[in-house]
Amino acid sequence: MQTYQERRLRWLVGITLAGTLLTTCVILVGAWTRLVDAGLGCPDWPGCYGRLVVPDSEHAALRHPDAPLEPFKAWVEMAHRYVASFLGLIVLSVLALGWSMRKHAGYPWRLSLALLVVILFQGAFGAFTVTLKLWPQVVTLHLLGGLSVLMLFFWLHFRMRRVWRGSIGQPQKASGLWYIAGAMLVLQLALGGWVTSNYAGIACQGFPTCNTQWWPSMDLSEGFHLTQTVGPNYLHGQLHADARTAIHVVHRIGAILLGAALIALWWRHRGLKAVGTALNVVMVAYFAQVALGIANVLLWLPLWLALLHTAGAVLLVLSMGWAWWCWRYRYSEEAMHVQPQRGSMTSLYS
Repeated sequence: MQTYQERRLRWLVGITLAGTLLTTCVILVGAWTRLVDAGLGCPDWPGCYGRLVVPDSEHAALRHPDAPLEPFKAWVEMAHRYVASFLGLIVLSVLALGWSMRKHAGYPWRLSLALLVVILFQGAFGAFTVTLKLWPQVVTLHLLGGLSVLMLFFWLHFRMRRVWRGSIGQPQKASGLWYIAGAMLVLQLALGGWVTSNYAGIACQGFPTCNTQWWPSMDLSEGFHLTQTVGPNYLHGQLHADARTAIHVVHRIGAILLGAALIALWWRHRGLKAVGTALNVVMVAYFAQVALGIANVLLWLPLWLALLHTAGAVLLVLSMGWAWWCWRYRYSEEAMHVQPQRGSMTSLYS
């Protein structure tokens, strides 16, 4: 019969998996919100025209006469907030269930606290996204924050499974190549956020050239000017064409550099059973993401394809996290011929 702690750990395994799936949903709903220009569907925060549900046009006009109500966009924005709020409740439930085990060796309590801190910052970025009128810096940080929450939930899920199953293998140290590939992925995600927050997705027409040129006219200093003025409404962007072209071209270059790092990582570890499969998934996700990026340019950024491009970024992050986990834990366990047994609490209570 399972003990009380074992039942809690089993619940935590399921809840962290649910948190991973829900975070994916939140990211995609957030992307959809941006793509349909609903980021300012509600001009205030956390309510919508001072209400927890979208009000009628008469109330909206009295509350914010400068921001006419568009019901569809307002409901899209509020749906994103509702789902994100539920995600916060999941984080609190993880902390509540793990409180009694927080001092046991092996339990990922610090990781749980890190998740709480990041979700609080993410809520603040959500508020600033509205109050600062889609300021690109905040929009980009909001995207990176969402992916950080996703990765923390995903990693926490694996840690909970490890504790629940009583795995005892020691983590394998990551080589410099892992860190280079990880850093390139983070940089490329940030560039992708900068592209979308400045509406530079179709600044380049055509592929592989950009506006019929291999090296088009660009304004790098303006495109990556990170101290843009706070105050203007950044819906649809404020940058001129050459600045947006610079952002787009740098994002393309980043994709090439990321690909080189991932291919090097895959080539180095392709023969390891514990890691090779995960890295194969990483490579499939990368090339699928490249294909989606090219298709978005050639087809002029249709809504469904742009949303798939965001989903591709999520898949790339999750697959890279899985590969890193396999290298740190599964490889060491297989090397030691460790066979984890479900329900064993040795590592937590010994």
